[in-house]
Amino acid sequence: MYNLSKFSMYLWCKDLFPICRSITGKGIKDTLNYFEKINPSLKRVKFKSGKKIFDWVVPYEWHIKESYIQHIKTKRKFADFKKNNLHVVNFSEPVNKIIGKKDLLKKVFIHHKNKNFIPYVTSYYKKYWGFCMSYKEKKKLPKGKYKVFVDSYFKKGTLDLSHSVIKGKNKKEIFFSSYVCHPSMANNELSGPVVLNALLKYITSKFRKTYFTYRFVLLPETVGSISYLSRYKNILKKNVFMGFNLSCLGDSRAYSIIKSPNPNCMSFEALHSVLRKKKNLKIYDFLERGSDERQYCSPNVDLPVVGYSRSKYGKYKEYHSSGDNLSIVSQKSLEDSLKILIDIVEACETCMYPKTTTCGEPNLSKRNLYPTLSKADTLNDLLRLRKNLLAYSNGKRTIFEISRILDVDISKIIKEYKILIKKKLIKKKF
Repeated sequence: MYNLSKFSMYLWCKDLFPICRSITGKGIKDTLNYFEKINPSLKRVKFKSGKKIFDWVVPYEWHIKESYIQHIKTKRKFADFKKNNLHVVNFSEPVNKIIGKKDLLKKVFIHHKNKNFIPYVTSYYKKYWGFCMSYKEKKKLPKGKYKVFVDSYFKKGTLDLSHSVIKGKNKKEIFFSSYVCHPSMANNELSGPVVLNALLKYITSKFRKTYFTYRFVLLPETVGSISYLSRYKNILKKNVFMGFNLSCLGDSRAYSIIKSPNPNCMSFEALHSVLRKKKNLKIYDFLERGSDERQYCSPNVDLPVVGYSRSKYGKYKEYHSSGDNLSIVSQKSLEDSLKILIDIVEACETCMYPKTTTCGEPNLSKRNLYPTLSKADTLNDLLRLRKNLLAYSNGKRTIFEISRILDVDISKIIKEYKILIKKKLIKKKF
């Protein structure tokens, strides 16, 4: 049993929740600094503003100090950035002027399904300014003139991301990616990065030397993953044989897999083998993609990456709104999400392609692995599993495929394989 409570993922979420993140600027730099202290193996990678990367251009840094709407007559403030950083359209250009209510309402966005939620709205690649409010707050706007104020600025700088490559005995890589570009939203933004960091910390503390190489990336969504690919695509294409994009891992309502366009993707086989017995498992086709699996699986990249979420982005009511707060994530749900990834890592490091060492069934009794007295009820579940593992370990089936065939949880498979390896009945094959 793994002691996952030592990874204070919920506390990490609480620390990071107030930060106004975006695809560039102070918020994302502060967030990366925080994670780099948790995992010093994370190293910063930077791309200069204005640099062309594939079909995109690295945007300028966005910095914001304050924003609000103020009624001229009453001096009352609405959509105050200091109260909630979702109140401003993310990446808004500066504005300071007086307008009428009719013109103001054209610049105000509301959540169309919940009257209490402030929506999350962005305008990264076209100059714009605007505000976000709950429907209830918008209805309270009095008649008259308003001051609209956004104290922001853009400057040449860098798009920042962090990565860590834990080198194993083999150059073949298992890849984990998550994004750090959303402002104060707990499940959609913070749960993926905190689980990724806990997994990185687990691997570096558990293994003196791994067999496989592990790559971890924290970046701004879309333009960040495209930037990363522009520099590391050839290495990734050569070495990555399994990859996972982590998003929305903090709630407890579902488990979700977003499939790769490749029907024979080992990443899907691995994740599905661990999750398949979950009653609330939902599997989405690549047609329903929405996060950085779009970039990693694009035709000229074609990495074996699948998406892993609890409730999938866009499929829970609080998504992209102020409702996605710390109340919908928990330490337990984060630990449950982490445990799934740990099982995959443990399976890969135990024996990727197990192979039986004997011709015919081995004599288990002389190794104290089978009773010396044989009766009608001798073959219990454990002994049946032991014999079946030996029967299906031909060096060609993955440990995940065997888990699926035998319909046994991967954690039980791992535990039994370790016994059989120690008794030299299974040969490790990677």
